[in-house]
Amino acid sequence: MTLALIGVNYKTAPIAVREQIAISRADLAETTRALAATPGVTECMIVSTCNRVELLAAVETEDVDLTGFLHRHFGLDPALLEPHIYQRRDRDAVRHLFRVAASLDSMVVGEPQILGQVKEAFAVARASGTVAGQLEHLLQSAFAAAKKVRTETEIGSNSVSIASVAVDLAKKIFGSLQGRTVFLVGAGKMSELAARHLVEQGAGAILVSNRTQERARLMAEEFQGRVIPFEQLYEAASEADIVISSTGAPHPIFRREHGQAFMHRRRNRPMFFIDIAVPRDVDPAMNKLEGIFVYDIDDLQAVAAAHMAERSREASDAETLIAEEVERFQQHQRTVNVAPAIVALQRQAEEIRQAELRRVQIRLGSLSAEQVAAVEALTRGLVNKFLHPPMQAFKQAAREGNSVRLDALCEAWSVSAAAIHEAEPEVPAVAVNPTSSATERVEAQTMNEAEARVETRP
Repeated sequence: MTLALIGVNYKTAPIAVREQIAISRADLAETTRALAATPGVTECMIVSTCNRVELLAAVETEDVDLTGFLHRHFGLDPALLEPHIYQRRDRDAVRHLFRVAASLDSMVVGEPQILGQVKEAFAVARASGTVAGQLEHLLQSAFAAAKKVRTETEIGSNSVSIASVAVDLAKKIFGSLQGRTVFLVGAGKMSELAARHLVEQGAGAILVSNRTQERARLMAEEFQGRVIPFEQLYEAASEADIVISSTGAPHPIFRREHGQAFMHRRRNRPMFFIDIAVPRDVDPAMNKLEGIFVYDIDDLQAVAAAHMAERSREASDAETLIAEEVERFQQHQRTVNVAPAIVALQRQAEEIRQAELRRVQIRLGSLSAEQVAAVEALTRGLVNKFLHPPMQAFKQAAREGNSVRLDALCEAWSVSAAAIHEAEPEVPAVAVNPTSSATERVEAQTMNEAEARVETRP
Protein backbone atom coordinates (compact mmCIF):
# COMPACT_ATOMS: atom_id res chain seq x y z
CA MET A 1 0.00 0.00 0.00
CA THR A 2 1.09 3.54 -0.73
CA LEU A 3 -0.61 5.85 1.72
CA ALA A 4 -1.25 9.40 0.51
CA LEU A 5 -2.66 12.38 2.38
CA ILE A 6 -3.20 15.90 1.08
CA GLY A 7 -5.02 18.83 2.61
CA VAL A 8 -5.23 22.42 3.71
CA ASN A 9 -5.69 23.62 7.27
CA TYR A 10 -5.76 26.77 9.37
CA LYS A 11 -1.94 26.93 9.34
CA THR A 12 -1.53 26.75 5.56
CA ALA A 13 -4.61 28.54 4.20
CA PRO A 14 -6.71 31.51 5.31
CA ILE A 15 -10.41 31.02 5.79
CA ALA A 16 -11.09 32.73 2.45
CA VAL A 17 -9.44 29.70 0.79
CA ARG A 18 -10.69 27.01 3.17
CA GLU A 19 -14.31 27.98 2.76
CA GLN A 20 -14.08 27.37 -1.00
CA ILE A 21 -13.36 23.66 -0.45
CA ALA A 22 -15.40 23.12 2.71
CA ILE A 23 -17.58 20.01 2.48
CA SER A 24 -20.88 20.00 4.34
CA ARG A 25 -22.01 16.96 6.30
CA ALA A 26 -24.76 16.41 3.74
CA ASP A 27 -22.26 16.33 0.86
CA LEU A 28 -19.48 14.35 2.56
CA ALA A 29 -20.60 10.87 1.46
CA GLU A 30 -21.04 11.89 -2.18
CA THR A 31 -17.65 13.64 -2.25
CA THR A 32 -15.98 10.63 -0.64
CA ARG A 33 -17.44 8.33 -3.31
CA ALA A 34 -16.27 10.73 -6.01
CA LEU A 35 -12.73 10.57 -4.58
CA ALA A 36 -12.92 6.76 -4.53
CA ALA A 37 -13.74 6.83 -8.26
CA THR A 38 -10.43 8.57 -8.99
CA PRO A 39 -8.16 6.21 -11.00
CA GLY A 40 -5.60 4.55 -8.75
CA VAL A 41 -7.47 5.14 -5.48
CA THR A 42 -8.28 1.84 -3.74
CA GLU A 43 -9.57 3.17 -0.40
CA CYS A 44 -10.23 6.68 0.90
CA MET A 45 -11.87 8.98 3.42
CA ILE A 46 -12.22 12.75 3.82
CA VAL A 47 -11.99 14.83 6.99
CA SER A 48 -13.71 18.22 6.63
CA THR A 49 -13.95 20.57 9.63
CA CYS A 50 -13.89 24.30 10.17
CA ASN A 51 -10.09 24.13 10.40
CA ARG A 52 -9.11 21.56 7.76
CA VAL A 53 -10.04 19.57 4.68
CA GLU A 54 -7.89 16.45 4.25
CA LEU A 55 -8.04 13.57 1.78
CA LEU A 56 -6.58 10.26 2.97
CA ALA A 57 -6.21 7.46 0.44
CA ALA A 58 -4.57 4.13 -0.21
CA VAL A 59 -3.31 4.42 -3.77
CA GLU A 60 -1.84 2.01 -6.31
CA THR A 61 1.03 4.28 -7.32
CA GLU A 62 2.60 7.46 -6.02
CA ASP A 63 1.51 9.51 -9.03
CA VAL A 64 -2.24 9.31 -8.27
CA ASP A 65 -3.44 12.92 -8.59
CA LEU A 66 -5.32 13.77 -5.39
CA THR A 67 -4.55 17.46 -5.78
CA GLY A 68 -6.18 17.42 -9.20
CA PHE A 69 -9.30 15.95 -7.62
CA LEU A 70 -9.63 19.00 -5.37
CA HIS A 71 -9.18 21.37 -8.31
CA ARG A 72 -11.72 19.54 -10.48
CA HIS A 73 -14.32 18.81 -7.82
CA PHE A 74 -14.52 22.38 -6.59
CA GLY A 75 -13.83 24.06 -9.94
CA LEU A 76 -10.87 26.02 -8.61
CA ASP A 77 -7.88 27.47 -10.39
CA PRO A 78 -4.85 25.36 -9.36
CA ALA A 79 -2.87 28.57 -8.85
CA LEU A 80 -5.28 29.56 -6.08
CA LEU A 81 -5.14 26.31 -4.11
CA GLU A 82 -1.71 24.85 -4.85
CA PRO A 83 0.35 27.16 -2.56
CA HIS A 84 -1.75 26.11 0.44
CA ILE A 85 -1.78 22.32 -0.01
CA TYR A 86 0.44 20.03 2.04
CA GLN A 87 1.15 16.42 1.10
CA ARG A 88 2.22 13.45 3.24
CA ARG A 89 3.22 9.93 2.19
CA ASP A 90 3.34 6.61 4.01
CA ARG A 91 4.99 7.04 7.44
CA ASP A 92 4.58 10.83 7.36
CA ALA A 93 0.89 10.38 6.52
CA VAL A 94 0.48 7.94 9.42
CA ARG A 95 2.14 10.37 11.81
CA HIS A 96 0.01 13.27 10.56
CA LEU A 97 -3.22 11.30 10.98
CA PHE A 98 -2.26 10.19 14.50
CA ARG A 99 -1.44 13.80 15.49
CA VAL A 100 -4.72 15.08 14.07
CA ALA A 101 -6.78 12.45 15.91
CA ALA A 102 -4.92 13.21 19.15
CA SER A 103 -5.61 16.96 18.75
CA LEU A 104 -1.93 17.83 18.48
CA ASP A 105 -2.51 19.55 15.14
CA SER A 106 -5.56 21.51 16.28
CA MET A 107 -5.83 25.27 16.62
CA VAL A 108 -6.57 24.63 20.29
CA VAL A 109 -4.28 21.77 21.31
CA GLY A 110 -6.18 19.23 23.37
CA GLU A 111 -9.66 20.16 22.19
CA PRO A 112 -11.88 17.07 22.23
CA GLN A 113 -14.00 17.63 19.12
CA ILE A 114 -11.51 16.60 16.43
CA LEU A 115 -11.41 12.92 17.43
CA GLY A 116 -15.18 12.74 17.05
CA GLN A 117 -14.95 14.47 13.69
CA VAL A 118 -12.34 11.99 12.42
CA LYS A 119 -14.49 9.10 13.66
CA GLU A 120 -17.51 10.56 11.89
CA ALA A 121 -15.52 10.89 8.64
CA PHE A 122 -14.44 7.27 9.00
CA ALA A 123 -18.04 6.16 9.60
CA VAL A 124 -19.18 8.02 6.48
CA ALA A 125 -16.43 6.37 4.42
CA ARG A 126 -17.38 2.95 5.78
CA ALA A 127 -21.04 3.49 4.96
CA SER A 128 -20.04 4.67 1.49
CA GLY A 129 -18.00 1.53 0.87
CA THR A 130 -14.71 3.40 0.39
CA VAL A 131 -12.82 1.85 3.32
CA ALA A 132 -11.54 -1.74 3.54
CA GLY A 133 -8.82 -3.56 5.44
CA GLN A 134 -5.92 -1.18 4.81
CA LEU A 135 -7.47 2.03 6.13
CA GLU A 136 -9.53 0.10 8.68
CA HIS A 137 -6.45 -0.94 10.63
CA LEU A 138 -4.81 2.45 10.17
CA LEU A 139 -7.81 4.34 11.58
CA GLN A 140 -8.30 1.95 14.48
CA SER A 141 -4.64 2.44 15.34
CA ALA A 142 -5.08 6.23 15.15
CA PHE A 143 -8.07 6.08 17.52
CA ALA A 144 -6.10 3.89 19.94
CA ALA A 145 -3.18 6.34 19.85
CA ALA A 146 -5.51 9.29 20.51
CA LYS A 147 -7.07 7.47 23.47
CA LYS A 148 -3.63 6.74 24.86
CA VAL A 149 -2.68 10.42 24.62
CA ARG A 150 -5.88 11.36 26.46
CA THR A 151 -5.41 8.84 29.25
CA GLU A 152 -1.64 9.08 29.77
CA THR A 153 -1.09 12.86 29.49
CA GLU A 154 -2.84 15.95 30.85
CA ILE A 155 -3.39 17.43 27.42
CA GLY A 156 -7.16 17.14 27.81
CA SER A 157 -7.32 18.69 31.28
CA ASN A 158 -9.41 21.83 31.63
CA SER A 159 -10.90 20.96 28.27
CA VAL A 160 -11.04 23.78 25.77
CA SER A 161 -12.50 24.11 22.32
CA ILE A 162 -13.02 26.65 19.59
CA ALA A 163 -16.34 27.44 21.28
CA SER A 164 -14.71 28.08 24.66
CA VAL A 165 -12.03 30.26 23.08
CA ALA A 166 -14.79 32.26 21.37
CA VAL A 167 -16.52 32.80 24.72
CA ASP A 168 -13.21 33.89 26.29
CA LEU A 169 -12.89 36.45 23.53
CA ALA A 170 -16.42 37.71 24.19
CA LYS A 171 -15.52 38.21 27.85
CA LYS A 172 -12.50 40.28 26.87
CA ILE A 173 -14.67 42.48 24.67
CA PHE A 174 -17.51 43.02 27.14
CA GLY A 175 -15.69 42.59 30.43
CA SER A 176 -18.54 40.48 31.79
CA LEU A 177 -21.23 38.36 30.20
CA GLN A 178 -23.66 38.91 33.05
CA GLY A 179 -27.05 39.86 31.62
CA ARG A 180 -25.86 39.81 28.00
CA THR A 181 -28.34 38.50 25.45
CA VAL A 182 -26.82 35.81 23.27
CA PHE A 183 -28.15 34.62 19.92
CA LEU A 184 -27.05 31.15 18.79
CA VAL A 185 -27.53 30.81 15.06
CA GLY A 186 -27.19 27.13 14.17
CA ALA A 187 -28.02 24.34 16.63
CA GLY A 188 -25.06 22.07 15.97
CA LYS A 189 -22.44 20.71 18.34
CA MET A 190 -20.35 23.87 18.24
CA SER A 191 -23.32 26.03 19.18
CA GLU A 192 -24.21 23.66 22.02
CA LEU A 193 -20.67 23.90 23.41
CA ALA A 194 -20.76 27.68 23.16
CA ALA A 195 -24.09 27.75 24.99
CA ARG A 196 -22.70 25.69 27.86
CA HIS A 197 -19.77 28.05 28.31
CA LEU A 198 -22.00 31.11 28.08
CA VAL A 199 -24.40 29.82 30.74
CA GLU A 200 -21.45 29.05 33.02
CA GLN A 201 -20.28 32.66 32.59
CA GLY A 202 -23.67 34.07 33.60
CA ALA A 203 -25.10 35.08 30.24
CA GLY A 204 -28.67 36.33 30.33
CA ALA A 205 -31.29 35.48 27.73
CA ILE A 206 -30.32 32.91 25.11
CA LEU A 207 -31.99 32.93 21.72
CA VAL A 208 -31.68 29.94 19.40
CA SER A 209 -32.41 29.72 15.70
CA ASN A 210 -31.86 26.88 13.28
CA ARG A 211 -33.25 25.88 9.88
CA THR A 212 -34.54 22.70 11.52
CA GLN A 213 -36.88 24.09 14.16
CA GLU A 214 -37.00 20.89 16.22
CA ARG A 215 -33.26 21.02 16.83
CA ALA A 216 -33.55 24.67 17.88
CA ARG A 217 -36.38 23.75 20.26
CA LEU A 218 -34.38 20.98 21.93
CA MET A 219 -31.39 23.25 22.47
CA ALA A 220 -33.52 26.10 23.75
CA GLU A 221 -35.19 23.77 26.26
CA GLU A 222 -31.84 22.54 27.51
CA PHE A 223 -30.60 26.07 28.20
CA GLN A 224 -33.94 27.70 29.11
CA GLY A 225 -33.69 29.77 25.97
CA ARG A 226 -36.17 31.06 23.40
CA VAL A 227 -36.61 29.68 19.89
CA ILE A 228 -36.51 32.18 17.05
CA PRO A 229 -37.99 30.86 13.78
CA PHE A 230 -35.32 31.04 11.10
CA GLU A 231 -37.49 33.27 8.92
CA GLN A 232 -37.46 35.84 11.78
CA LEU A 233 -33.67 35.72 12.04
CA TYR A 234 -33.01 39.34 11.07
CA GLU A 235 -35.82 40.83 13.14
CA ALA A 236 -34.61 39.10 16.31
CA ALA A 237 -30.85 39.50 15.82
CA SER A 238 -30.85 43.13 16.91
CA GLU A 239 -31.91 42.01 20.41
CA ALA A 240 -28.59 40.23 20.88
CA ASP A 241 -25.37 41.65 22.29
CA ILE A 242 -23.48 38.56 21.12
CA VAL A 243 -24.23 36.50 18.02
CA ILE A 244 -22.46 33.16 17.68
CA SER A 245 -23.09 31.79 14.22
CA SER A 246 -22.25 28.28 13.06
CA THR A 247 -24.47 27.15 10.20
CA GLY A 248 -23.74 25.13 7.09
CA ALA A 249 -24.87 27.88 4.73
CA PRO A 250 -22.79 28.09 1.53
CA HIS A 251 -22.84 31.92 1.58
CA PRO A 252 -22.87 34.62 4.31
CA ILE A 253 -26.25 34.98 6.00
CA PHE A 254 -25.31 38.26 7.71
CA ARG A 255 -24.33 41.02 5.29
CA ARG A 256 -23.47 44.70 5.56
CA GLU A 257 -27.05 45.89 5.01
CA HIS A 258 -28.22 43.65 7.87
CA GLY A 259 -25.60 45.17 10.18
CA GLN A 260 -26.71 48.68 9.31
CA ALA A 261 -30.30 47.77 10.21
CA PHE A 262 -29.19 46.16 13.48
CA MET A 263 -27.26 49.27 14.54
CA HIS A 264 -30.22 51.49 13.74
CA ARG A 265 -32.58 49.40 15.89
CA ARG A 266 -30.00 49.11 18.71
CA ARG A 267 -29.36 52.87 18.70
CA ASN A 268 -25.69 52.12 18.01
CA ARG A 269 -25.16 49.90 21.07
CA PRO A 270 -22.20 47.55 20.31
CA MET A 271 -22.87 44.15 18.80
CA PHE A 272 -20.36 41.31 18.75
CA PHE A 273 -20.35 38.55 16.09
CA ILE A 274 -18.33 35.36 16.54
CA ASP A 275 -18.41 33.49 13.25
CA ILE A 276 -17.24 29.91 13.76
CA ALA A 277 -18.65 28.62 10.47
CA VAL A 278 -16.73 27.56 7.37
CA PRO A 279 -17.82 28.85 4.90
CA ARG A 280 -18.30 32.05 6.87
CA ASP A 281 -21.76 33.13 8.00
CA VAL A 282 -20.81 36.79 8.43
CA ASP A 283 -19.62 38.97 5.55
CA PRO A 284 -16.25 40.53 6.52
CA ALA A 285 -17.63 43.88 5.32
CA MET A 286 -19.75 43.92 8.51
CA ASN A 287 -16.57 44.61 10.45
CA LYS A 288 -16.32 48.04 8.83
CA LEU A 289 -19.52 49.25 10.48
CA GLU A 290 -19.21 51.42 13.57
CA GLY A 291 -20.26 49.50 16.67
CA ILE A 292 -20.09 46.02 15.11
CA PHE A 293 -17.19 43.68 15.90
CA VAL A 294 -16.74 40.53 13.82
CA TYR A 295 -14.33 37.70 14.62
CA ASP A 296 -14.05 34.65 12.41
CA ILE A 297 -12.37 31.35 13.19
CA ASP A 298 -8.94 32.54 12.05
CA ASP A 299 -9.18 35.47 14.48
CA LEU A 300 -9.47 32.95 17.31
CA GLN A 301 -5.97 31.64 16.63
CA ALA A 302 -4.28 34.34 18.72
CA VAL A 303 -6.39 33.39 21.72
CA ALA A 304 -5.66 29.72 21.10
CA ALA A 305 -1.92 30.47 21.18
CA ALA A 306 -2.20 31.23 24.90
CA HIS A 307 -3.61 27.76 25.51
CA MET A 308 -0.73 26.33 23.47
CA ALA A 309 1.80 27.90 25.85
CA GLU A 310 -0.04 26.53 28.89
CA ARG A 311 -0.06 23.04 27.42
CA SER A 312 3.46 22.89 26.00
CA ARG A 313 4.67 20.24 28.46
CA GLU A 314 1.61 18.05 27.98
CA ALA A 315 1.93 18.46 24.22
CA SER A 316 5.58 17.37 24.37
CA ASP A 317 4.62 14.22 26.29
CA ALA A 318 1.84 13.55 23.80
CA GLU A 319 4.22 13.93 20.85
CA THR A 320 6.50 11.31 22.38
CA LEU A 321 3.57 8.90 22.73
CA ILE A 322 2.51 9.53 19.13
CA ALA A 323 6.03 8.82 17.88
CA GLU A 324 5.99 5.50 19.75
CA GLU A 325 2.57 4.58 18.34
CA VAL A 326 3.63 5.46 14.79
CA GLU A 327 6.69 3.22 15.15
CA ARG A 328 4.52 0.45 16.56
CA PHE A 329 2.17 0.72 13.59
CA GLN A 330 5.08 0.69 11.13
CA GLN A 331 6.62 -2.36 12.78
CA HIS A 332 3.30 -4.15 12.53
CA GLN A 333 3.07 -3.31 8.85
CA ARG A 334 6.59 -4.58 8.18
CA THR A 335 6.00 -7.78 10.15
CA VAL A 336 2.78 -8.51 8.29
CA ASN A 337 4.49 -7.81 4.99
CA VAL A 338 7.08 -10.51 5.64
CA ALA A 339 4.43 -13.15 6.40
CA PRO A 340 4.19 -14.32 2.75
CA ALA A 341 7.94 -15.00 2.69
CA ILE A 342 7.67 -17.05 5.89
CA VAL A 343 4.72 -18.92 4.44
CA ALA A 344 6.73 -19.67 1.29
CA LEU A 345 9.66 -20.90 3.38
CA GLN A 346 7.44 -23.20 5.42
CA ARG A 347 5.64 -24.42 2.32
CA GLN A 348 8.96 -25.42 0.74
CA ALA A 349 9.99 -27.27 3.89
CA GLU A 350 6.63 -29.03 4.10
CA GLU A 351 6.86 -30.14 0.47
CA ILE A 352 10.33 -31.61 1.15
CA ARG A 353 9.07 -33.38 4.28
CA GLN A 354 6.10 -34.90 2.43
CA ALA A 355 8.32 -35.99 -0.47
CA GLU A 356 10.77 -37.72 1.89
CA LEU A 357 7.93 -39.50 3.67
CA ARG A 358 6.62 -40.78 0.35
CA ARG A 359 10.13 -41.89 -0.67
CA VAL A 360 10.63 -44.08 2.42
CA GLN A 361 7.04 -45.30 2.68
CA ILE A 362 7.80 -48.67 0.98
CA ARG A 363 10.76 -49.31 3.26
CA LEU A 364 8.67 -48.46 6.34
CA GLY A 365 6.04 -51.00 5.34
CA SER A 366 2.62 -51.11 6.94
CA LEU A 367 2.50 -48.87 10.00
CA SER A 368 -0.16 -48.65 12.64
CA ALA A 369 -2.07 -45.40 13.17
CA GLU A 370 0.01 -44.72 16.27
CA GLN A 371 3.25 -45.26 14.35
CA VAL A 372 2.12 -42.98 11.51
CA ALA A 373 1.31 -40.29 14.06
CA ALA A 374 4.72 -40.72 15.68
CA VAL A 375 6.54 -40.37 12.33
CA GLU A 376 4.44 -37.29 11.49
CA ALA A 377 5.22 -35.69 14.84
CA LEU A 378 8.93 -36.50 14.59
CA THR A 379 9.42 -35.13 11.08
CA ARG A 380 7.26 -32.07 11.66
CA GLY A 381 9.09 -31.30 14.87
CA LEU A 382 12.47 -31.52 13.15
CA VAL A 383 11.31 -29.20 10.36
CA ASN A 384 9.92 -26.65 12.83
CA LYS A 385 13.11 -26.62 14.90
CA PHE A 386 15.21 -26.28 11.78
CA LEU A 387 13.11 -23.37 10.46
CA HIS A 388 12.89 -21.47 13.73
CA PRO A 389 16.19 -19.51 13.34
CA PRO A 390 15.54 -18.30 9.76
CA MET A 391 11.92 -17.40 10.63
CA GLN A 392 13.10 -15.29 13.56
CA ALA A 393 15.72 -13.70 11.30
CA PHE A 394 13.04 -12.75 8.77
CA LYS A 395 10.85 -11.21 11.49
CA GLN A 396 13.68 -9.28 13.08
CA ALA A 397 14.82 -7.87 9.74
CA ALA A 398 11.22 -6.86 9.02
CA ARG A 399 10.83 -5.11 12.39
CA GLU A 400 14.06 -3.20 11.75
CA GLY A 401 13.06 -2.35 8.19
CA ASN A 402 16.37 -3.82 6.99
CA SER A 403 15.59 -4.47 3.31
CA VAL A 404 19.20 -5.49 2.51
CA ARG A 405 19.11 -8.24 5.10
CA LEU A 406 15.65 -9.35 3.94
CA ASP A 407 16.87 -9.67 0.36
CA ALA A 408 19.90 -11.66 1.56
CA LEU A 409 17.68 -14.00 3.58
CA CYS A 410 15.38 -14.49 0.62
CA GLU A 411 18.32 -15.39 -1.58
CA ALA A 412 19.84 -17.72 0.99
CA TRP A 413 16.58 -19.61 1.51
CA SER A 414 15.41 -19.48 -2.12
CA VAL A 415 12.36 -17.33 -1.29
CA SER A 416 11.15 -14.75 -3.78
CA ALA A 417 11.90 -11.21 -2.56
CA ALA A 418 8.80 -10.05 -4.43
CA ALA A 419 6.75 -11.83 -1.80
CA ILE A 420 7.91 -9.18 0.64
CA HIS A 421 8.19 -6.06 -1.48
CA GLU A 422 4.85 -6.52 -3.24
CA ALA A 423 2.89 -7.90 -0.28
CA GLU A 424 -0.31 -6.24 0.84
CA PRO A 425 0.20 -4.81 4.33
CA GLU A 426 -3.12 -5.96 5.69
CA VAL A 427 -3.22 -9.74 6.14
CA PRO A 428 -6.51 -11.02 7.60
CA ALA A 429 -6.53 -13.69 10.25
CA VAL A 430 -7.09 -17.16 8.84
CA ALA A 431 -8.89 -19.84 10.81
CA VAL A 432 -6.78 -22.96 11.39
CA ASN A 433 -8.84 -25.95 10.35
CA PRO A 434 -7.58 -29.19 11.93
CA THR A 435 -8.81 -31.16 8.90
CA SER A 436 -6.85 -29.05 6.39
CA SER A 437 -3.56 -30.14 4.91
CA ALA A 438 -0.32 -29.63 6.80
CA THR A 439 0.72 -26.92 4.33
CA GLU A 440 -2.57 -25.05 4.77
CA ARG A 441 -2.26 -25.24 8.56
CA VAL A 442 1.30 -23.89 8.45
CA GLU A 443 0.19 -20.99 6.24
CA ALA A 444 -2.78 -20.15 8.46
CA GLN A 445 -0.69 -20.26 11.63
CA THR A 446 1.91 -17.92 10.12
CA MET A 447 -0.76 -15.43 9.03
CA ASN A 448 -2.37 -15.43 12.46
CA GLU A 449 0.97 -15.01 14.18
CA ALA A 450 1.71 -11.92 12.06
CA GLU A 451 -1.73 -10.44 12.77
CA ALA A 452 -1.39 -11.12 16.51
CA ARG A 453 1.52 -8.69 16.64
CA VAL A 454 -0.97 -5.84 16.37
CA GLU A 455 -1.72 -6.34 20.05
CA THR A 456 1.85 -6.96 21.22
CA ARG A 457 4.53 -4.31 21.55
CA PRO A 458 7.78 -5.71 20.14
